Amino acid sequence: MNVPLLIARRYFSSKKKRNIISIISNISMIGVAVGTMALIIVLSVFNGLEDLVRSLYSKSDPDLVISATKGKAFEVRAPLLTKLKATPGVSLVTEVIEDNALLQYHDRQMVVKMKGVSENFFAQSNIDSALVEGDHQLMRGGEPYALLGAGVQHELSIALNNRFSPLHLLYPRNTGKKALSLNPENAFNEQNIFAGGVFLIEQHIDDSYIFVPLEFAQSLLRYGNKRTSLEVRVGKDYSISDVKETLRSELGTNFQVLDSDEQHVSLLKAIKVEKMFVFITFAFILLIASLNIFFSLSMLVIDKRKDVAVLMAMGCTRVTIRNIFLYEGAIVALVGAVTGLVLGVTICWLQQTFGLVSMGMATSVVDSYPVKMQFLDIILTSIAIIVITITVSIRPALAASQQDLRENL
Repeated sequence: MNVPLLIARRYFSSKKKRNIISIISNISMIGVAVGTMALIIVLSVFNGLEDLVRSLYSKSDPDLVISATKGKAFEVRAPLLTKLKATPGVSLVTEVIEDNALLQYHDRQMVVKMKGVSENFFAQSNIDSALVEGDHQLMRGGEPYALLGAGVQHELSIALNNRFSPLHLLYPRNTGKKALSLNPENAFNEQNIFAGGVFLIEQHIDDSYIFVPLEFAQSLLRYGNKRTSLEVRVGKDYSISDVKETLRSELGTNFQVLDSDEQHVSLLKAIKVEKMFVFITFAFILLIASLNIFFSLSMLVIDKRKDVAVLMAMGCTRVTIRNIFLYEGAIVALVGAVTGLVLGVTICWLQQTFGLVSMGMATSVVDSYPVKMQFLDIILTSIAIIVITITVSIRPALAASQQDLRENL
């Protein structure tokens, strides 16, 4: 029988506790419950945002991207492509030329991120599922077409399939000189292309990207055999991380191989850092809420001085006395923490299932706040509560165990 726990439970459930001690204990439980609930909900929202970012970029991101460690572009020849395609786990390799270009339409113009892709691009990208207007095919009847972001179309008021007003793309001509020629005819490479479709994925992509055939980009930029990157699709039966490590070892230090998270490392890292600071902030809030446990235990120690004296006279050690009040604080924190966990998990489940709290914006990509519960968050929250409980309970418990028996009797 665990005597300290038994006595602590009797103290917790005793109806003879003084009213003020009971009130402070209840406030402690409520504070811990609210803090725990809020922490679970906020961490779940950050998890949901992280998953939302991944799902948005998954429509346009490949499994792996190969690019040069130094410089903007690298030579891509048949032996390199053959080597990549022969690598176990590599099911598709797409050649990419990506660079900034000036897009003109009627009397409007803007700088866009032009991405030229080979014919097999849509075999590994889900961007066609984000199409809101037109067709995603980049070559039709031997003529090149561009796939535009919704923001680009809106900015320039572009009409699709307009045979009389094609898009006009310009790229600075590489003349080997540091300054551009003052003659516009000599300063830029220029080509026309028709607008064939519009996609809607994520604001950063929608407001800046256009997709064109690889040959069109190759001709406009005068890249020849150079490519800015190679996009790799990994077979379903293979692990992306395993294939990534294999490619890194085969290609050497002149190339870098990035998975989807590494392609957006800054954004995902920002979300993780914010989540960490939110966790620390709410842990401090829990600590402040748990200070009531310190006060209630301190008052309980004063109220139970005679009980402590009797127990010590019966042979209880100071360790046993200390544990009684440690268990008392743990019970108060445990009841509050379990209540908060149940409420937090329930609210997150309701949000996931029914979307109770909406984003409140007609242009948002999701109707309601995304949430995702993770078992690790519950574990970390529980550890934080345990540490906080021990911190605020140890001093009153030690004070109880060090009381003078003769004075209390």
